[in-house]
Amino acid sequence: MKTLYLVSIIIVVLILLVVFIVLYKRSKIKRLREKLEELERQRNLIVATPVMTELQKIEVIVKNEQLEDKYEEWKKRYEKIKNERFSSITDQLLEVDNIIETSGYEAAKEAIVDLEMEIYKLRVSTDNLLDEIREVTMSEERNRAIVTKLKSRFRELERTFENNKVAYGDVITNIELQFENIEKKFSDFEEVMEHNEYEEVVGVVKVLDEMIAHIGVVIEELPDIILLTDKIIPARVKELKDIYDKMVAKDYPLDYLKVPYNIEQIVNKISDIKTRLKILNLEDSMFELKTFLDYLDNLYNDFDLEKRSKKVFDEVAKSFKVKLQKVNGIVTDIYNQLDDIKSMYNLTEDDLNDLGNVNKELYTTNSEFNHIIGDLKNKVLPYSKLKDRMTRLANGFGKIEEDLNICLKSLGSMHDDEIRAREQLDEITELLKKCRSKIRNYPLPIISNNYFVELSEANEAIYEIVKELEKTPITIKTLNIRVDTARDLSLKLYGTTNEMIKTARLCEMTIMYGNRYKPLDKDIENGLDMAGQLFFKGNYKKSLETAIAAINIIEPDIYKKMLNLYKED
Repeated sequence: MKTLYLVSIIIVVLILLVVFIVLYKRSKIKRLREKLEELERQRNLIVATPVMTELQKIEVIVKNEQLEDKYEEWKKRYEKIKNERFSSITDQLLEVDNIIETSGYEAAKEAIVDLEMEIYKLRVSTDNLLDEIREVTMSEERNRAIVTKLKSRFRELERTFENNKVAYGDVITNIELQFENIEKKFSDFEEVMEHNEYEEVVGVVKVLDEMIAHIGVVIEELPDIILLTDKIIPARVKELKDIYDKMVAKDYPLDYLKVPYNIEQIVNKISDIKTRLKILNLEDSMFELKTFLDYLDNLYNDFDLEKRSKKVFDEVAKSFKVKLQKVNGIVTDIYNQLDDIKSMYNLTEDDLNDLGNVNKELYTTNSEFNHIIGDLKNKVLPYSKLKDRMTRLANGFGKIEEDLNICLKSLGSMHDDEIRAREQLDEITELLKKCRSKIRNYPLPIISNNYFVELSEANEAIYEIVKELEKTPITIKTLNIRVDTARDLSLKLYGTTNEMIKTARLCEMTIMYGNRYKPLDKDIENGLDMAGQLFFKGNYKKSLETAIAAINIIEPDIYKKMLNLYKED
């Protein structure tokens, strides 16, 4: 059963394979026949090309030997296509059909490719022949359509000219003559068409097109050109020359604009344009005139720029001159007094360098300012450039003023520091007097050695201030250090004095207050006795802490109570 089943499957597969192969071959043959039918249709379309119809049109209009020769040539070419090449392709179609039936797919495919190439060549030859014939048969219609449009444009230009003759000035006669020439060309066209001279008619139509295009430019642009050359530009030239002369009279440096030369060139160019207008030559005329207008408009802007620049320059230069003179005076005064300043104060190298840099920059600024004023007097540069230089110089001058102010503050602060040092010396001395007075007024049993060390340091610092003030010249930096040191030591001594007296008083008050509790507790008695001993040894802080600790046994808040009593005392 398994063998039978396997054999059945193989048989079915073979049958399907055979059916597929048969169907595939039929499909390829079918496509070849469809291609062949398409080629036959193309052959029929070529056969239907209306070459003969167009030749019959030529036969009717033949009126000269040249056209007759062409007609005969076209007939021979068409007869060859019709009698030889059409028949050859028909035979090839039958042959390919036979190959499809007998020789198989590959041979038929190759034959179809050859046939397709022959049909393509035939179609190209037929189309070229038809185009050559139609070049003549359709020439009259095409050329008449072109000439009709040209004539319409020509009449429109004539009406425009007649309606606005005044705008064309002295060239009216030339334009009318050109119109007459164009009319003659239209007559030439009709004559050529009458004799069927189709090769010459192309040249006539081309000339007509060029002449009408030219006269169109003349009619459209000439009024504007005449207006520009006769009125607008001359008026602007005159106005600008007047402005230029007035500004030059006011000492404006305007040589860089080359106004006289450029205006002379414009006048000469306009004269040349007007000469060419008489022969209706407008080539580049409008472009040149617009260029002149742009130049003149820009010249107005240049004049306005110079006027604005002069105003700004005058304002900035006036203000700057005042500032410069003021700074020059200050720096001169400083250098005149520099020896006296050096004798009073020990100036550092940086102080002298800063002052020297200010003087150097000031010298450069003075030179540049004088150079600008010289260029102005000699009319070397226009105000627009002088204004920029003056503005940059004025903006940069701020840095010099800032550096000078720093120098002045530095020199001024030296004197202020000396005055302040003397004032603080008095204050520090007074502070030490208060410390001594407080120590004398409160009978302390013992004063610690540390206190006398602090007092000695404070006195020594005061002595250093006095020594520094007696020097010639004074070194302000060192003086300020001495003052700061003495002040810090004096304040420290003052704080130590107050703290020591406060602690001693609190200690004394606490021991006296706690004596009432001695009979009540042996520890309190011992603690207070110890506190008394420490007090008389000068150890006031430890004595206070011991007394507080002893009394805390009965009164835990004794320290706060003692502080309140101290404040009320």
